[in-house]
Order: sequence, then structure tokens, then C-alpha cells
Amino acid sequence: MTTSRLITLALVALLLMAQAGLWLGDAGLPRVAVLRAQLDQQLARNAAMLASNQRMAAEVDDLRTGLEMIEDRARRDLGLIKPDEIFVQVAPRR
Repeated sequence: MTTSRLITLALVALLLMAQAGLWLGDAGLPRVAVLRAQLDQQLARNAAMLASNQRMAAEVDDLRTGLEMIEDRARRDLGLIKPDEIFVQVAPRR
């Protein structure tokens, strides 16, 4: 073999080793796949939190604008009973 052929083969081997490190190493394709999966999970969590925030914002608007929501919440959470009402509690069947 000639010297130029050995140099060419050595350079090709170095190029292949560098490419293998880029594609298969710590920052290669496997890491990209893991990061994409994490990104998808985070985007799903963000969408769920956005929907939750929108529900809470609507509830805050209802609380600011209407007394019915306050009364419903007081009945449900605090057991509000008006003076003219009769409280009836139904026990679940066994």
C-alpha cells in the first residue's frame, strides 16, 4: 500500500469514529429520543395545567360576579343552611 492510501484509510477511520461518537454517544440519537419523550411528557403536563388554570380563572370570575357561586360553595364546603330551610341528610345504602 502506498502512503497516500494509508493516510486516506486512517482519515476515513477517524471520520467514522467521530461520526459513531456523535450518533451513538452520550449526546447522540439515544439521548435525543429520551429528551423528545421528556418534552412530550412536559407538554402534556403543561396542557393539563393550562386547562386547570383556565377552570380556576373561570371560577374566580364567577366568584367575583355572582353570589350564587359563593352560596353554592358555602353550602358544599361549610354546610350553610338558611334559617327557612330544613337540613336532611341521606345515609348511603349498605
